[in-house]
Amino acid sequence: MADYAHSPAAEAGRAAKARQLAGYLWDRDISGSELLGMPAAARRKLARAAGANPPSSEETWHSVAQLLDEKARWAARRPGHPAAARHHTDEKLLWVKPPVTPW
Repeated sequence: MADYAHSPAAEAGRAAKARQLAGYLWDRDISGSELLGMPAAARRKLARAAGANPPSSEETWHSVAQLLDEKARWAARRPGHPAAARHHTDEKLLWVKPPVTPW
């Protein structure tokens, strides 16, 4: 008996969730490396904010990071394309804190 986690339906579900999360993160100018550098709790919160059930596997988060990196390369080649725009960059600070500069 095959297990559901490795079925085509499960893979399609993970891919759809990864695309949904990547779209949300793209609009907020969060990169793949920034995503993977976040603590698990912050990623779960981020997924809920994106309207998705938090992924249960690191594999899905790595897929999201890969999608973000691919889109960044695509957008760099097409800077004027409407799909390259980011519409909620001001929200990045809610998720990714800039490094604190020492005095």
